[in-house]
Amino acid sequence: MTVAWDWTPDTLDALAALLREHGVCDGEVTARRLGDGHSNLTFLVSDGKRQVVVRRPPPPPTPPGAHDVLREARLLTALQGTAVPVPRVLATAQAGALLDVPLYVMDLVEGPVVTTSTPAPLDTPAGRRLLGHALVDTLADLHAVDWRAAGLADVGRPEGYNARHLARVGRLVADEQGGPPPAFAAVEQWLRDHVPTESGATLVHNDYRLGNVVLGPGCVAAVLDWELATLGDPLCDVGYLLASVPQRGEPQTPTEELATAMLEDGWPTRDELAQRYAARTGRDLSGLDWYRVLALWKLAVLYEYAHRRAVQGVGDPYYADAGLVPRFLLAAQVAAGLAPA
Repeated sequence: MTVAWDWTPDTLDALAALLREHGVCDGEVTARRLGDGHSNLTFLVSDGKRQVVVRRPPPPPTPPGAHDVLREARLLTALQGTAVPVPRVLATAQAGALLDVPLYVMDLVEGPVVTTSTPAPLDTPAGRRLLGHALVDTLADLHAVDWRAAGLADVGRPEGYNARHLARVGRLVADEQGGPPPAFAAVEQWLRDHVPTESGATLVHNDYRLGNVVLGPGCVAAVLDWELATLGDPLCDVGYLLASVPQRGEPQTPTEELATAMLEDGWPTRDELAQRYAARTGRDLSGLDWYRVLALWKLAVLYEYAHRRAVQGVGDPYYADAGLVPRFLLAAQVAAGLAPA
Protein backbone atom coordinates (compact mmCIF):
# COMPACT_ATOMS: atom_id res chain seq x y z
CA MET A 1 0.00 0.00 0.00
CA THR A 2 1.26 3.50 -0.74
CA VAL A 3 0.57 7.01 0.35
CA ALA A 4 -2.05 8.55 -1.95
CA TRP A 5 -0.49 11.30 -4.05
CA ASP A 6 -0.04 11.78 -7.77
CA TRP A 7 0.84 14.44 -10.28
CA THR A 8 -1.80 16.72 -11.76
CA PRO A 9 -1.62 18.36 -15.21
CA ASP A 10 -0.54 21.62 -13.55
CA THR A 11 2.22 20.08 -11.45
CA LEU A 12 3.47 18.07 -14.43
CA ASP A 13 3.65 21.29 -16.45
CA ALA A 14 5.63 22.93 -13.65
CA LEU A 15 7.95 19.93 -13.47
CA ALA A 16 8.49 20.07 -17.24
CA ALA A 17 9.43 23.76 -16.95
CA LEU A 18 11.98 22.93 -14.21
CA LEU A 19 13.51 20.18 -16.33
CA ARG A 20 13.71 22.46 -19.40
CA GLU A 21 15.38 25.14 -17.29
CA HIS A 22 18.11 22.68 -16.27
CA GLY A 23 18.50 21.16 -19.73
CA VAL A 24 17.28 17.77 -18.55
CA CYS A 25 14.13 17.14 -20.61
CA ASP A 26 12.25 19.00 -23.32
CA GLY A 27 8.52 19.19 -23.90
CA GLU A 28 5.69 17.54 -21.98
CA VAL A 29 6.54 14.87 -19.42
CA THR A 30 4.83 11.86 -17.89
CA ALA A 31 5.42 10.43 -14.42
CA ARG A 32 4.74 7.07 -12.81
CA ARG A 33 5.44 5.77 -9.33
CA LEU A 34 8.52 3.59 -8.82
CA GLY A 35 8.78 0.93 -6.12
CA ASP A 36 6.59 0.20 -3.16
CA GLY A 37 8.59 1.95 -0.47
CA HIS A 38 6.95 3.54 2.54
CA SER A 39 8.97 6.73 2.92
CA ASN A 40 9.89 9.33 0.29
CA LEU A 41 8.01 8.98 -3.01
CA THR A 42 9.95 8.15 -6.16
CA PHE A 43 8.76 8.71 -9.73
CA LEU A 44 10.06 7.83 -13.18
CA VAL A 45 9.68 10.92 -15.37
CA SER A 46 10.03 10.94 -19.16
CA ASP A 47 9.66 13.32 -22.09
CA GLY A 48 9.67 10.39 -24.51
CA LYS A 49 13.40 10.67 -25.16
CA ARG A 50 15.03 10.71 -21.74
CA GLN A 51 14.05 9.19 -18.40
CA VAL A 52 14.97 10.65 -15.02
CA VAL A 53 13.90 10.05 -11.43
CA VAL A 54 12.16 12.52 -9.09
CA ARG A 55 12.15 12.17 -5.30
CA ARG A 56 9.78 14.03 -2.99
CA PRO A 57 8.55 13.55 0.58
CA PRO A 58 5.19 11.93 1.30
CA PRO A 59 2.26 14.33 1.70
CA PRO A 60 2.24 16.40 4.92
CA PRO A 61 2.08 16.09 7.82
CA THR A 62 5.50 14.52 8.27
CA PRO A 63 7.55 14.15 11.48
CA PRO A 64 9.88 17.10 12.21
CA GLY A 65 13.26 16.63 10.54
CA ALA A 66 12.14 13.62 8.52
CA HIS A 67 12.02 13.20 4.73
CA ASP A 68 14.62 15.91 4.02
CA VAL A 69 15.09 15.23 0.32
CA LEU A 70 17.30 18.27 -0.24
CA ARG A 71 19.73 16.96 2.37
CA GLU A 72 19.61 13.65 0.51
CA ALA A 73 20.44 15.47 -2.75
CA ARG A 74 23.37 17.19 -1.05
CA LEU A 75 24.78 13.85 0.08
CA LEU A 76 24.48 12.39 -3.42
CA THR A 77 26.28 15.39 -4.87
CA ALA A 78 29.06 15.15 -2.30
CA LEU A 79 29.60 11.47 -3.09
CA GLN A 80 30.11 12.06 -6.80
CA GLY A 81 33.66 11.07 -7.66
CA THR A 82 34.09 8.73 -4.68
CA ALA A 83 34.17 4.94 -4.83
CA VAL A 84 30.50 4.87 -3.79
CA PRO A 85 28.21 4.59 -6.85
CA VAL A 86 25.34 7.08 -6.63
CA PRO A 87 22.97 8.68 -9.13
CA ARG A 88 23.88 12.17 -10.37
CA VAL A 89 21.64 14.99 -9.10
CA LEU A 90 20.31 17.05 -12.00
CA ALA A 91 18.04 19.63 -10.35
CA THR A 92 16.42 20.59 -7.04
CA ALA A 93 13.39 22.66 -6.06
CA GLN A 94 12.54 24.17 -2.68
CA ALA A 95 9.12 23.76 -1.11
CA GLY A 96 6.71 26.17 -2.77
CA ALA A 97 8.70 26.52 -5.95
CA LEU A 98 6.96 23.65 -7.74
CA LEU A 99 5.05 21.66 -5.12
CA ASP A 100 4.18 22.29 -1.47
CA VAL A 101 7.21 20.13 -0.64
CA PRO A 102 10.81 20.13 -1.92
CA LEU A 103 12.04 17.66 -4.53
CA TYR A 104 15.11 16.71 -6.50
CA VAL A 105 15.77 15.13 -9.88
CA MET A 106 18.47 12.54 -10.51
CA ASP A 107 19.74 10.30 -13.27
CA LEU A 108 18.01 6.98 -13.83
CA VAL A 109 20.53 4.21 -13.13
CA GLU A 110 19.54 1.18 -15.17
CA GLY A 111 19.46 -2.20 -13.44
CA PRO A 112 17.34 -4.34 -11.16
CA VAL A 113 16.48 -3.60 -7.55
CA VAL A 114 16.33 -7.12 -6.17
CA THR A 115 13.91 -8.22 -3.45
CA THR A 116 12.24 -11.64 -3.71
CA SER A 117 14.22 -13.16 -6.59
CA THR A 118 17.43 -12.58 -8.50
CA PRO A 119 16.71 -11.88 -12.18
CA ALA A 120 18.54 -13.30 -15.18
CA PRO A 121 21.36 -13.14 -16.10
CA LEU A 122 22.49 -12.57 -12.49
CA ASP A 123 20.67 -15.66 -11.19
CA THR A 124 23.48 -18.20 -11.00
CA PRO A 125 25.16 -19.31 -7.76
CA ALA A 126 28.42 -17.69 -8.86
CA GLY A 127 26.62 -14.51 -9.94
CA ARG A 128 24.74 -14.26 -6.66
CA ARG A 129 27.94 -14.72 -4.65
CA LEU A 130 29.60 -11.90 -6.58
CA LEU A 131 26.60 -9.67 -5.86
CA GLY A 132 26.79 -10.47 -2.15
CA HIS A 133 30.47 -9.60 -2.12
CA ALA A 134 29.78 -6.38 -4.02
CA LEU A 135 27.09 -5.45 -1.49
CA VAL A 136 29.63 -5.68 1.34
CA ASP A 137 32.49 -4.13 -0.60
CA THR A 138 30.38 -1.09 -1.47
CA LEU A 139 29.52 -0.63 2.19
CA ALA A 140 33.23 -0.82 3.04
CA ASP A 141 33.89 1.81 0.35
CA LEU A 142 31.24 4.06 1.88
CA HIS A 143 32.88 3.79 5.28
CA ALA A 144 36.24 4.73 3.73
CA VAL A 145 34.96 8.03 2.29
CA ASP A 146 36.81 11.08 3.59
CA TRP A 147 33.71 12.89 4.78
CA ARG A 148 35.63 16.02 5.78
CA ALA A 149 37.11 16.38 2.30
CA ALA A 150 33.64 15.76 0.84
CA GLY A 151 32.27 18.74 2.79
CA LEU A 152 30.05 16.62 5.03
CA ALA A 153 31.50 17.39 8.45
CA ASP A 154 28.24 19.07 9.50
CA VAL A 155 25.83 16.23 8.68
CA GLY A 156 26.21 14.48 12.06
CA ARG A 157 28.10 14.13 15.33
CA PRO A 158 29.99 10.83 15.46
CA GLU A 159 31.27 11.23 19.03
CA GLY A 160 28.95 9.40 21.44
CA TYR A 161 26.76 8.39 18.52
CA ASN A 162 25.68 4.98 19.82
CA ALA A 163 24.22 6.08 23.16
CA ARG A 164 22.73 9.24 21.66
CA HIS A 165 21.17 7.36 18.75
CA LEU A 166 19.68 4.77 21.11
CA ALA A 167 18.11 7.49 23.26
CA ARG A 168 16.82 9.53 20.32
CA VAL A 169 15.16 6.59 18.60
CA GLY A 170 13.62 5.38 21.87
CA ARG A 171 11.91 8.72 22.43
CA LEU A 172 9.74 8.12 19.36
CA VAL A 173 7.59 5.63 21.29
CA ALA A 174 8.35 6.52 24.93
CA ASP A 175 5.53 7.24 27.37
CA GLU A 176 5.09 10.52 29.25
CA GLN A 177 7.66 9.43 31.83
CA GLY A 178 10.19 8.60 29.13
CA GLY A 179 9.84 4.83 29.49
CA PRO A 180 9.52 2.35 26.63
CA PRO A 181 6.35 0.39 25.84
CA PRO A 182 6.33 -2.84 27.89
CA ALA A 183 7.08 -5.05 24.90
CA PHE A 184 10.20 -3.01 24.12
CA ALA A 185 11.55 -2.72 27.65
CA ALA A 186 13.75 -5.83 27.90
CA VAL A 187 15.56 -5.26 24.60
CA GLU A 188 16.00 -1.55 25.24
CA GLN A 189 17.47 -2.22 28.68
CA TRP A 190 19.84 -4.81 27.21
CA LEU A 191 21.00 -2.27 24.63
CA ARG A 192 21.53 0.39 27.30
CA ASP A 193 23.49 -2.04 29.47
CA HIS A 194 25.85 -2.96 26.62
CA VAL A 195 26.40 0.27 24.65
CA PRO A 196 29.83 -0.04 22.99
CA THR A 197 32.33 2.70 22.35
CA GLU A 198 32.12 3.74 18.70
CA SER A 199 34.27 1.60 16.41
CA GLY A 200 35.05 4.63 14.24
CA ALA A 201 33.61 7.79 12.74
CA THR A 202 32.38 7.41 9.17
CA LEU A 203 29.52 8.33 6.90
CA VAL A 204 26.75 5.81 7.61
CA HIS A 205 23.80 5.14 5.33
CA ASN A 206 21.42 3.89 8.07
CA ASP A 207 19.20 1.96 5.62
CA TYR A 208 21.76 -0.08 3.70
CA ARG A 209 20.21 -3.31 2.44
CA LEU A 210 19.63 -5.26 -0.75
CA GLY A 211 16.42 -3.41 -1.67
CA ASN A 212 18.16 -0.02 -1.57
CA VAL A 213 20.76 -0.68 -4.25
CA VAL A 214 20.66 -1.05 -8.03
CA LEU A 215 22.59 -4.11 -9.15
CA GLY A 216 24.68 -4.82 -12.22
CA PRO A 217 26.71 -7.87 -13.27
CA GLY A 218 28.77 -8.62 -10.17
CA CYS A 219 28.52 -5.05 -8.89
CA VAL A 220 26.42 -2.43 -7.15
CA ALA A 221 25.53 0.12 -9.83
CA ALA A 222 24.01 2.67 -7.43
CA VAL A 223 23.17 3.09 -3.75
CA LEU A 224 19.74 4.67 -3.19
CA ASP A 225 17.65 6.17 -0.34
CA TRP A 226 20.09 8.39 1.57
CA GLU A 227 17.55 10.25 3.69
CA LEU A 228 18.77 8.74 6.99
CA ALA A 229 22.51 9.06 6.32
CA THR A 230 24.67 10.75 8.94
CA LEU A 231 28.07 10.52 10.63
CA GLY A 232 28.35 7.72 13.15
CA ASP A 233 29.60 4.25 13.94
CA PRO A 234 30.10 2.20 10.76
CA LEU A 235 29.13 -1.02 12.53
CA CYS A 236 25.58 0.34 12.76
CA ASP A 237 25.40 -0.11 8.98
CA VAL A 238 26.88 -3.61 9.21
CA GLY A 239 24.42 -4.64 11.92
CA TYR A 240 21.52 -3.22 9.92
CA LEU A 241 22.59 -4.99 6.74
CA LEU A 242 22.83 -8.31 8.58
CA ALA A 243 19.45 -7.67 10.24
CA SER A 244 17.93 -7.43 6.76
CA VAL A 245 19.34 -10.78 5.56
CA PRO A 246 17.01 -13.77 6.00
CA GLN A 247 18.35 -17.19 7.01
CA ARG A 248 16.85 -20.56 6.26
CA GLY A 249 14.88 -22.03 9.15
CA GLU A 250 14.32 -18.70 10.93
CA PRO A 251 11.11 -16.65 11.15
CA GLN A 252 11.36 -13.63 8.88
CA THR A 253 10.97 -10.01 9.90
CA PRO A 254 9.18 -7.62 7.53
CA THR A 255 12.56 -6.28 6.40
CA GLU A 256 13.90 -9.77 5.72
CA GLU A 257 10.83 -10.42 3.59
CA LEU A 258 12.12 -7.66 1.31
CA ALA A 259 15.30 -9.68 0.65
CA THR A 260 14.17 -13.28 0.30
CA ALA A 261 16.23 -13.48 -2.91
CA MET A 262 19.18 -13.92 -0.54
CA LEU A 263 17.87 -17.39 0.37
CA GLU A 264 18.73 -18.54 -3.17
CA ASP A 265 21.85 -20.61 -3.76
CA GLY A 266 25.02 -18.57 -3.94
CA TRP A 267 24.11 -15.55 -1.84
CA PRO A 268 26.49 -15.30 1.15
CA THR A 269 25.14 -15.94 4.65
CA ARG A 270 25.17 -13.34 7.41
CA ASP A 271 28.43 -14.77 8.79
CA GLU A 272 30.06 -14.75 5.37
CA LEU A 273 29.03 -11.15 4.78
CA ALA A 274 30.44 -10.12 8.16
CA GLN A 275 33.70 -11.95 7.52
CA ARG A 276 34.17 -10.24 4.18
CA TYR A 277 33.53 -6.82 5.72
CA ALA A 278 36.10 -7.54 8.44
CA ALA A 279 38.63 -8.66 5.84
CA ARG A 280 38.04 -5.56 3.71
CA THR A 281 38.18 -3.04 6.56
CA GLY A 282 40.22 -4.66 9.33
CA ARG A 283 37.53 -3.70 11.86
CA ASP A 284 36.93 -5.81 14.95
CA LEU A 285 33.45 -7.35 14.70
CA SER A 286 33.51 -9.20 18.03
CA GLY A 287 30.77 -6.92 19.37
CA LEU A 288 28.62 -7.08 16.25
CA ASP A 289 25.66 -8.68 18.06
CA TRP A 290 24.88 -5.36 19.78
CA TYR A 291 24.60 -3.60 16.44
CA ARG A 292 22.30 -6.24 14.98
CA VAL A 293 20.06 -6.09 18.06
CA LEU A 294 20.08 -2.29 17.78
CA ALA A 295 18.95 -2.52 14.16
CA LEU A 296 16.08 -4.91 14.94
CA TRP A 297 14.95 -2.85 17.94
CA LYS A 298 15.19 0.36 15.90
CA LEU A 299 13.06 -1.14 13.14
CA ALA A 300 10.51 -2.18 15.78
CA VAL A 301 10.44 1.39 17.12
CA LEU A 302 10.07 2.96 13.68
CA TYR A 303 7.32 0.54 12.72
CA GLU A 304 5.54 1.15 16.05
CA TYR A 305 5.75 4.91 15.54
CA ALA A 306 4.37 4.55 12.02
CA HIS A 307 1.69 2.13 13.27
CA ARG A 308 0.40 4.69 15.76
CA ARG A 309 0.17 7.31 13.00
CA ALA A 310 -1.52 4.88 10.61
CA VAL A 311 -4.28 3.88 13.02
CA GLN A 312 -4.96 7.58 13.56
CA GLY A 313 -5.43 7.96 9.81
CA VAL A 314 -2.10 9.78 9.32
CA GLY A 315 0.72 8.39 7.20
CA ASP A 316 1.10 5.14 5.30
CA PRO A 317 -1.66 2.54 5.91
CA TYR A 318 0.88 -0.27 5.37
CA TYR A 319 1.92 0.16 9.00
CA ALA A 320 -1.58 -0.33 10.39
CA ASP A 321 -0.89 -4.08 10.52
CA ALA A 322 -0.41 -4.81 14.24
CA GLY A 323 1.54 -7.97 13.45
CA LEU A 324 4.63 -6.23 12.03
CA VAL A 325 6.27 -4.87 15.19
CA PRO A 326 6.26 -8.11 17.27
CA ARG A 327 8.27 -9.90 14.58
CA PHE A 328 11.11 -7.41 14.92
CA LEU A 329 11.00 -7.60 18.70
CA LEU A 330 11.11 -11.40 18.68
CA ALA A 331 14.17 -11.35 16.40
CA ALA A 332 15.83 -8.75 18.64
CA GLN A 333 15.18 -10.82 21.75
CA VAL A 334 16.64 -13.93 20.14
CA ALA A 335 19.70 -12.03 18.87
CA ALA A 336 20.29 -10.59 22.35
CA GLY A 337 19.94 -13.97 24.01
CA LEU A 338 16.84 -12.88 25.94
CA ALA A 339 13.84 -15.01 26.68
CA PRO A 340 11.13 -14.10 24.15
CA ALA A 341 8.41 -12.00 25.77
